[in-house]
Amino acid sequence: MQPDPEFLTVKELAALLRLKERKIYDLASSGAVPCSRATGKLLFPSAEIRAWIARESAGGTQGTDKVRPPILLGSHDPLLDWAIRESRSGLATFFDGSGDGLERFLDGGGVAAGLHLFDPARAAWNIPAVQRAATGRNVALIGFAKRVRGLVLGGHSANVGGMADLKGQRIVPRQPGSGAQSLFDHLAAREGLTPEDFQMTAMARTETEAVQAVARGDADVALGLETMARDFSLSFVPLMEERYDLLIDRRSWFEPQMQHMFAFLRSAAFQSKARGMGGYDVSELGAVRWNG
Repeated sequence: MQPDPEFLTVKELAALLRLKERKIYDLASSGAVPCSRATGKLLFPSAEIRAWIARESAGGTQGTDKVRPPILLGSHDPLLDWAIRESRSGLATFFDGSGDGLERFLDGGGVAAGLHLFDPARAAWNIPAVQRAATGRNVALIGFAKRVRGLVLGGHSANVGGMADLKGQRIVPRQPGSGAQSLFDHLAAREGLTPEDFQMTAMARTETEAVQAVARGDADVALGLETMARDFSLSFVPLMEERYDLLIDRRSWFEPQMQHMFAFLRSAAFQSKARGMGGYDVSELGAVRWNG
């Protein structure tokens, strides 16, 4: 017996689902079915497709039945990190990047995951990624903040004015699968730069660690947040405003820890902190960006 292929083509998926190929394109376009465009054509990961079929067969309510621990996963954000501690909500954190957080969240490893995943094909933040991974689950994507991201510069990088000037610089890499590293790779490729054009230093797993490396002189440049550049009095070249959202399990939303934290996020103390840190826009905090 031949093993299942890792990916299915449009034709193979149409045959599996007994649908016309046009319908497969419609499903992929809407984000209703897991797919990848990494090779320039539509491919459908077999394991995710079979899980999607199982969810739909069960009425579209698939999700883990195990009790989720009160842990916030995903990408590190300095303002959210502060708010979790200051609110004394009882939530713990395991910040190891957007990709890791999304995977752990889908496996029931926490009540929410912080994400900043950019989809170049749709020029959109987070929604395409969660559509592919979490359609049919009892989850919602909630807005937290827009953040100014750019190049945090050390003392030897005074002539750096953008991504095109990074050739020969010592760059702080982030962990594979993280939103920051994926974004850096996309921006570098857009300028025609390759990994051989940089000297990569030791990997940093949080926004704070990345900028600390520049402040210590261990690296010349980090793709970091404006607020962190301010904290360390480092030069900053803004590149974009990105979205940082929270993918939340709906059942966990009603647990005391989550309710306590969001009550604090609506407080005057939180608003004041966001203004004081700089580089944040929290005007859309709590907005429902996508429903599973």
